[in-house]
Amino acid sequence: MVNEHVLTVSLEEFGLSKYEAQAYVTLIAKGTISASELAYYSEIPRTKVYPTLLKLESKRLVIISKSKPIMCTAIAPEDAFDGIIHEQINKVNAMNTLISNLKKASEESRKARGSEERRYFHLSANNVLSQLQIMIEGSKSSIKIMTDQWGLGLLAECKEQLLSVLRRNLDVKILVSPTQIGAESYRVIPDGVEIRASDITQNCFIFDEAELLMINNDNGKGAIFSSTEILGVNQEKIFSNVWKNAIKTKALADMTKSEAQEIYRIIKTVSETGLMHILNATMMSKKPEVDMFKLLEKNGISLKSKTLDDVIEMMDAIMQITCSGHVNFEANTKNITVESKMNSGHSLPWVSILDGCLQKQGYKTRTVYQNNSSKGEKTHIKISKA
Repeated sequence: MVNEHVLTVSLEEFGLSKYEAQAYVTLIAKGTISASELAYYSEIPRTKVYPTLLKLESKRLVIISKSKPIMCTAIAPEDAFDGIIHEQINKVNAMNTLISNLKKASEESRKARGSEERRYFHLSANNVLSQLQIMIEGSKSSIKIMTDQWGLGLLAECKEQLLSVLRRNLDVKILVSPTQIGAESYRVIPDGVEIRASDITQNCFIFDEAELLMINNDNGKGAIFSSTEILGVNQEKIFSNVWKNAIKTKALADMTKSEAQEIYRIIKTVSETGLMHILNATMMSKKPEVDMFKLLEKNGISLKSKTLDDVIEMMDAIMQITCSGHVNFEANTKNITVESKMNSGHSLPWVSILDGCLQKQGYKTRTVYQNNSSKGEKTHIKISKA
């Protein structure tokens, strides 16, 4: 079934092997069972069951009895995975702490070296915009930007300079705050600039991996650092790490701000707490799809009032963002196809939500999953009225 596969591949994303994921999901569903029963229910070869259990025990995911026959029990999902879920949150917090410490270190070092050795200079609030336009226009290879609402407003006034560097095929990437997706300043940024969304708390502009412009959104003042500053090197690393995990926004460009914000909240909610919710639902013998709706509603997201076309449009945007895929609806055959260029089950959480939404709207569904290691994965949902 699709839902069992979702659980297994999702656990593989958490670093478990295929056998470890199959064993853990089986133990969650069956409770305390013997090793031989585990081999039967999980379809793991008998010779592989005990080594798999030992690995799960070392990862603190199962408890193995010392008596014979060997009995095994899964650690509750909320105890087993809570630390992993908060790991990414802690990384972001650590990045913010790093920035604060770097600022402090830079100030202390500047005082120790004396004014003659300073490698940066301050900009008054009145000169920041013109300097930003000059630095954009003078870039030769790349521009990487992390900006909040205030900084994005400044960028909107640099449209001509951005168009100029795009004509020279420069790589321009911008990280914006999620609240800015679909905003007026967001829409001014020219096509060709790649924009992603993440939790941004600063205004930092990196040019050619060599110069760094930071702007204080409290007073509008700025400071320019050269490539010899440790701050610039670390900001480049921070940008790369945040960019890798940030959400793509191209598929949201033509939507209203409220529509774009809703899709962002769905992706964020499922990405951060969806796996835990499905595991808890399985343990409580609930339907993961239906329970996922409760999770979305708990976070202020309701799909009940959406039409079928609305839901498909939303899921198509989500697939473009998360899996470089699409959702297609063939009205004459009543067949929905969910395609993903990524395999290993990346599309299946969204298939589950779409399937659950269809059932909520009174449709009967039949789902067929296909996986091709070189071409990605495809899921067919055949629908009919109940």
